[in-house]
Amino acid sequence: MKQYVVAVRALCEFTAKAGDLDLRFTPAPTALEGQAGHATVAARRQRAGYESEVSVSGSYQLLTVRGRADGYDHHTRTLEEVKTFRGDLARQPANHRALHLAQAKVYGWLMCQQEQLDEMNVSLVYFDIVTQRETVFTETFSADTLRVHFEQQCERFLAWAEQELAHRTARDAALASLPFPHAQFRTGQRELAEAVYRATVHGRVLLAQAPTGIGKTLGTLYPMLKAMPGQQLDQVFFLTAKGSGRQLALEASERVQAGKPLLRTLELVARDKACEHPELACHGDSCPLAKGFYDRLAAARAEALTRPMLDKASVREVALAHQVCPYYLSQELARWADVIVGDYNYWLDLGGLLMGLTLARGSRVAVLVDEAHNLLERGRMMYSADLDQAALKAVRRNAPASLKGPLTRLNKAWNAIAKTQAVPYQVHPGVPEDFSQALQKATAAITDHFTEHPTAAVDGELQRFYFDALHFSRVHELADENWLFDVTLNGPRKPTALLTLRNVVPAPQLGPRLAVAHAVALFSATLTPHAFHADLLGLPDDTVWLDVPTPFSAEQLEVRVARHISTRYQHRSASVDPIAGLIARQYAARPGNYLAFFSSFDYLRQVLAAFRMLAPEVPVWEQSRGMSEPEREAFLARFTPEGQGIGFAVLGGSFGEGIDLPGRLLIGAFIATLGLPQLNPVNEEMKKRLDQRFGAERGYDYAYLYPGLQKVVQAAGRVIRTPQDEGVIHLIDDRFAGPRVRRLLPDWWTIQRSEPQIPG
Repeated sequence: MKQYVVAVRALCEFTAKAGDLDLRFTPAPTALEGQAGHATVAARRQRAGYESEVSVSGSYQLLTVRGRADGYDHHTRTLEEVKTFRGDLARQPANHRALHLAQAKVYGWLMCQQEQLDEMNVSLVYFDIVTQRETVFTETFSADTLRVHFEQQCERFLAWAEQELAHRTARDAALASLPFPHAQFRTGQRELAEAVYRATVHGRVLLAQAPTGIGKTLGTLYPMLKAMPGQQLDQVFFLTAKGSGRQLALEASERVQAGKPLLRTLELVARDKACEHPELACHGDSCPLAKGFYDRLAAARAEALTRPMLDKASVREVALAHQVCPYYLSQELARWADVIVGDYNYWLDLGGLLMGLTLARGSRVAVLVDEAHNLLERGRMMYSADLDQAALKAVRRNAPASLKGPLTRLNKAWNAIAKTQAVPYQVHPGVPEDFSQALQKATAAITDHFTEHPTAAVDGELQRFYFDALHFSRVHELADENWLFDVTLNGPRKPTALLTLRNVVPAPQLGPRLAVAHAVALFSATLTPHAFHADLLGLPDDTVWLDVPTPFSAEQLEVRVARHISTRYQHRSASVDPIAGLIARQYAARPGNYLAFFSSFDYLRQVLAAFRMLAPEVPVWEQSRGMSEPEREAFLARFTPEGQGIGFAVLGGSFGEGIDLPGRLLIGAFIATLGLPQLNPVNEEMKKRLDQRFGAERGYDYAYLYPGLQKVVQAAGRVIRTPQDEGVIHLIDDRFAGPRVRRLLPDWWTIQRSEPQIPG
């Protein structure tokens, strides 16, 4: 009989959780604090006969249950389960304590069985990471009592395990013979698919540059699913940078299955997009969907997993039918889905859900990273942190008496940093120890305040500052030469100081997270040069590099360089009228739908105003700052097969990538910028740090040139989407003609020496 392997923690979380979902402010230690707490407890027990991290396992019918007990004393026959906490232990919800005890008793039986004992002392050891004190609850159980408890948990899980084994067997059999959902592959799509399949089979990392329009989503998901049975993969994660990528992945999963329910595909969305009652707190006394959540979870989970497509709408429908929270139902379903589609942060963030589940369950997973050119900037954001002194001042005004002292001392340490700086922006050697200690004491005081007043109305400003402070401290624990610690002074009189731990090279954080997966495929249309991505994303030395040839021909795309125009900042005023004239002449020669990209909203508006004066009859529409989703949809809706006009947009924004406008929907683009990040003190300091890390001269390329040209090529890729498309691109800047830039543009482009002679 095939065995189903389950971890002790996963078993008990499935069988022993009951009651309300209760997220009243009960702050838990960070992962590093938890590890340090466990290490402290273990160090205190370094004596003969005491063993830490004891591997145990046992079986019940088709179940194999295994785990690692925190500690066992052979002399006293005491099994210890260690839990770290901060605050008042008396306020711990009863269902939390019950879950911990259930888990400890399972470990107790497995140890009894392993040591052939007739009874066992089972201890819950609660370690306060602030006071470093232990609170121990010990009970003595006969081996028979522990065995009965173990078998009860197994019985509750058994039917589920049988269902999961049957699903896995049927899934793998179907995937092994899964046909490609179309009659044939597109040009270039087969080469990509074969590379993904080989990387998955051999457990490698693949970095694949593949042109826009060949069907990368289907061309990567299908082969990884085909490899799933042979590699005994539990799950496939499809990670995206934007919502449009999620939708394409969900559609690809449906297409692969061709209407047959082979896979459970889950979409993960952010909490603020899934919450039904954002005005209510997450506990049973406030939100009806938190009340009795775990009592109703089993039925909701069972119904949900009868549906192969668990997108946001489907999860919500099931959740509301069973009166449970949709967001936390989706978190539970992440344990049981075959394909999970979600943002990068679910795997790569410091507290990523999918990473945590994979490590806790020992799962074997493979990962697809869509539009991987976005990963560098997103990685830097994940591992950076800001603290604004203006926020601290706002918090201090309304802070309760117990926090006045710690917050005042923190402000004093903050002022000490600002006093060392005579310029608005400066990089410092590191976070001063005095500030670090003051911040730690302030966050501990806020923790105690929230813990002692769990039912009080939460001060939103205080809570936001607290979370920012915790994140800052967490990043500070990681920061090394791959970060900058910089300070920005704001305000002319008594300026406040913005402190930033700015990640420059996310490779040491991203690399180990990618390595947890059995196989990873990162893909995009713009991954040149690959050494740039290997260096900054932490890819292994044996990463496979693939550059898929384009299916398009040079005859489809007319590429023109406006060599007589400079879009450098100091030349922009002089460039406005020439750019407006170029756009007007191109439109007059070939009316249709165009996109015009600029480096900033200010530059966009200047050229748009000049163009309206020059060609008032031409329909135009523009991107604005902070556009809502309906506004973005309205912008794109203007591109119709019979339509004519020009959309003005900012390079690197919502319309520079991830949109599909084939055929007559878009026949040309004007790109009036190299896309280079702004020349400012922050970017200059990042360039210096990159020079230090990777060698002189490389800093400019890594900080400015490569990221800028990626945006240009992405935007240009909106024009030619199919082998039947034809269009024109105007690269508006004399620097596009230089060899250093030309070598970073697609080699299938044939670039004309000057703009066409269009009557005007």
